[in-house]
Amino acid sequence: MGSDCLKVTKYFLFLFNLLFFILGAVILGFGVWILVDRSSFISVLQTSSESLKVGAYILIGVGAVTMLMGFLGCVGAVNEVRCLLGLYITCLLLILLAQVAAGLLIYFQRDALKAEVSIVVRDLIRDYDPDNQGKKSIQDAWDYVQDQLTCCGWTGPQNWTENEILLNKSLTSYPCSCSNGSVDFQPKSGFCDIATNKTVSVADWPVYRKGCMSNVQNWLQDNLGIILGVCTGVAVIELLGMVLAISLCKNIHREEYSKVPK
Repeated sequence: MGSDCLKVTKYFLFLFNLLFFILGAVILGFGVWILVDRSSFISVLQTSSESLKVGAYILIGVGAVTMLMGFLGCVGAVNEVRCLLGLYITCLLLILLAQVAAGLLIYFQRDALKAEVSIVVRDLIRDYDPDNQGKKSIQDAWDYVQDQLTCCGWTGPQNWTENEILLNKSLTSYPCSCSNGSVDFQPKSGFCDIATNKTVSVADWPVYRKGCMSNVQNWLQDNLGIILGVCTGVAVIELLGMVLAISLCKNIHREEYSKVPK
């Protein structure tokens, strides 16, 4: 009976750690995605938000350690190595505490992140220059956001009146990525000209009237929710893994004790 219980516990722990390894890879993937993405709003924040970069490196570190612990848990379970299981339980507890702390930090920093995003976007719009090759990637990312989310500016197209190039042109140009499709064959980046000799205002631009703020904040909320959801799933598996590892250690000890000659 004791031997059967030991086998069941061992294989359950192996399966949990295999899942643990996979979820660790997902967390690591999130961190890498934040650092290398160049086609969504994340790339706008990468170059301006130090906290986002730090968060990405933390996710990569936690994901890598989680994968390592999953591997050690699998080896310890299959080979019934008590010292390895003990190390596994200790490290698992530390990772769990770190994840809880990181999750609480992300949750309570949501408003600060929203405020930081607002500052980053407003600065980007004000300094937008199609000829500035040094900022081409971040500007292309914002053009992509406006085009895909069918929006213009942060709170609205009037934000673009703060751009020096457009002011120098007396607003006779507008951001092409804001185009609402009423004008054919428009590029997706840079500035497009309005062919007129009259005084032009933002109301004359053929652009979307809705700002990107609500869409971007919803996008951030959804992605933060996914990351927190994955971390919560990993935490639950960690707790189950700890319980199974402790149970396996006890069963191994009982099995070894029963083999000692009396």
